[in-house]
Amino acid sequence: MISALRPQITRPQTIILGLLGLLMAATRYHHFGTALHLPDASLAVFFAAGFYLPQRKLLPLLLAEAALIDWVAITIGGTSDWCVSPAYVFLIPTYASLWFGGRWYANRHCLSWSSAIPLVLVLTLAASAAFLISNGSFYLLSGRFPDLSWVQYGERVARYYGSYVGNAYAYVSFLAFMHVVVTSVARSSGVRNER
Repeated sequence: MISALRPQITRPQTIILGLLGLLMAATRYHHFGTALHLPDASLAVFFAAGFYLPQRKLLPLLLAEAALIDWVAITIGGTSDWCVSPAYVFLIPTYASLWFGGRWYANRHCLSWSSAIPLVLVLTLAASAAFLISNGSFYLLSGRFPDLSWVQYGERVARYYGSYVGNAYAYVSFLAFMHVVVTSVARSSGVRNER
């Protein structure tokens, strides 16, 4: 009886979960991106997961995937373990802030331009909170910067904040465009859109 009260994952949600998982797996190896690799899409993945996947049990699944990708990248792929420190656990609230931002927006979304303003606002707030949590915890708890002054920290924030939030904007913009296209095609073909 209790299992009947739990929201089940629909087929479209299963497909979305798989696609988001693939996007994170394809981009997470190279967090900053290079000429050959796209930047990390994890922020947008968690935001989109909050929008499309209201079941809270899926958040730990995506967190586990992120940790597994990092583990594989470090142990098998030869990626540096520089970012793995006692602050790594703060990626949980980092990504949760994006997931909850996506949940908040899901309740306010409509297929119109007026929906863009709350999207930009909540994404800015969620990505900024994620930056403050992940970046701040790393500088305070990693042990990598014992003599870092607040001025130096401010310089590092100025250096990384724009690309951190900018990558989230870029990926979420692409996902929003795909959402509009798929929703419009589904509506025009008479197929009911299930989120």
